[in-house]
Amino acid sequence: MKILRTIKLPGLWALHSYYTLPPWAPDNSGRLLLAGVDLATREGEVFVVGKDGEIEERFGRHAVESDFFHTGFWQSWSPDGRSVYFLNGSLRHPQITRRELATGRECSIDGAMEGAPPDGEPIVSALIGMLYAAGYGTGVYNPGLSPVPFEERDRHGVFEYDLAAGSAELRLSVQQVLDLHPDREKLLRLDRELAERNGTPTGLTLMCYCVRWSRDARRMMFHFGNHCVVKERGEPKILYLFTCNRDFTDLRLALDLCDGGVHWSFHPDGEHLVGYARNVLSSVGIDGTGFRQLCDARGGGHPSLSPADPLLAVTDTYNGMIEFWDIGKNRKIDEAFFPALTPGKEAYRHGRNEFRVCHHPVFSPDGRRVLFNVLEDELSYLVEIEPPVRR
Repeated sequence: MKILRTIKLPGLWALHSYYTLPPWAPDNSGRLLLAGVDLATREGEVFVVGKDGEIEERFGRHAVESDFFHTGFWQSWSPDGRSVYFLNGSLRHPQITRRELATGRECSIDGAMEGAPPDGEPIVSALIGMLYAAGYGTGVYNPGLSPVPFEERDRHGVFEYDLAAGSAELRLSVQQVLDLHPDREKLLRLDRELAERNGTPTGLTLMCYCVRWSRDARRMMFHFGNHCVVKERGEPKILYLFTCNRDFTDLRLALDLCDGGVHWSFHPDGEHLVGYARNVLSSVGIDGTGFRQLCDARGGGHPSLSPADPLLAVTDTYNGMIEFWDIGKNRKIDEAFFPALTPGKEAYRHGRNEFRVCHHPVFSPDGRRVLFNVLEDELSYLVEIEPPVRR
């Protein structure tokens, strides 16, 4: 793999949002959308970085929480590249902001966001703060951090936000998903057993979370379950992937991952999902049919397929490797190590903090570049590479 450039925000801990959210400006200008935090003040900002690596704009300064060290402020471009969306506020009281770059004019609404959909507004998202309240960021179960009590299942789920109208609507509640779930009776039984054991109104810490999009925004995927709840809760792992259309019609159960799986997103064709099942890179149709192993990649990291060559996969691993796989021939064709953990801070490996970073390799929309996060000398930065070509 050929390194094209290294991007640093001087004195700041920097990263891009996520491996499913390309940070390149859609106008082909080469600009990147990043986030950075001053570790001394614990305040972060959103940055627009030019093709030459210089900071062109910075805005949205506010205090960070543990989630920042995983995904920044979920900063993302509008489809025309004229505006930027980012998450501010707090995990308990989140807020979505749209900033018009030419004027600096901002519009905000109470709500959470994991990046804007590829076609822009309305924004669709679950309440990411619930994942962190369940212990995802710190390893501590803290239900008081949740924007909505877990047991109020008719008040949280997948929301739709219209910034122009200033409206937020719960389009699909956790209770609705549970009511129509093919494993409903099994889940209700587990729920009753845990509620009785813990002396609580409900047992399972169920939620909707992690909305992901097809490239054309015609279809979305979301997670349903509790797979990041801390072990002392005594809950079994519950993880199912559902898909539906942009307008929430045609809801389908795509995959049961209760026995193991992580990091699923859309195949470039929009008709399949790609991720790890039982630690093997796999694929399944958006309707739940055609499950198959793609190759022998077993890193358990963040995999995606090139939009220019869907037989070329990139993934990271928890030991710091960036790997490229030829799916057609089931062979690894390139790999390199990039640090992702501060030496001597191994105890922080499983939290969300400044001592570790997820590489989150992401293909550019044309497939000609890959960008990922690197942590070295206590500050993280970005590396952009040219991916290998399958032979």
